[in-house]
Amino acid sequence: MFERGAIEVQDEGSQLLALLTDARRGQMVVDFCAGAGGKTLALGAAMRNTGRLYAFDTSAHRLDNLKPRLARSKLSNVHPAAIAHERDERVKRLAGKIDRVIVDAPCSGLGTLRRNPQLKWRQSPEGVAELAATQTAILESAARLLKTGGRLVYATCSLLRAENEDIAEAFSAAHKGFRPLPVRDLLDQAKVPDAASLCSADGVFLRLWPHRHATDGFFAAAWEKVHS
Repeated sequence: MFERGAIEVQDEGSQLLALLTDARRGQMVVDFCAGAGGKTLALGAAMRNTGRLYAFDTSAHRLDNLKPRLARSKLSNVHPAAIAHERDERVKRLAGKIDRVIVDAPCSGLGTLRRNPQLKWRQSPEGVAELAATQTAILESAARLLKTGGRLVYATCSLLRAENEDIAEAFSAAHKGFRPLPVRDLLDQAKVPDAASLCSADGVFLRLWPHRHATDGFFAAAWEKVHS
């Protein structure tokens, strides 16, 4: 079944991000930091192989790992593209045209410590501050892609507030044209069981913890673009 493309092995947390994005038939969708394409494949399947799904990443090498997975999946609506940075001309050309954007941002990766314990020795406060600046810049550029009524999802596999709530709250404060969408409501709409247990106490953010949920640690926030 795997060779036929019928199944892919994915972490549950990353697939919840695809559910939050809610990509649909015929839409224009961007996976802004696609990497090897785990969420890209889930989004393409949700779109029933219709519409147009852009898989952007600054690493051509990581996108190369998507190619055999795409071949197995038989998805033809996915368009991988290596970009130089978040302000690349390929990105700018899509401004105001996209229905759904997911930003699984580069981060400290501290939510994956159960699989990568060595990461705890590779991070520093200075490194996290640099990542936060990068995350903010990427989220800003990704937001420009959306048409009115479109949905933006920001996510990391970090446990740190500096990469998560602080980024999301600053974005909301600076962009009154984007309405925050409580993640608990989105998960309820997607019929995810016990959605409240996967979220922050107020239901605004996805907050997955390895010791509670047996997944990698994940954070996500979502918005709807209500006006320019």
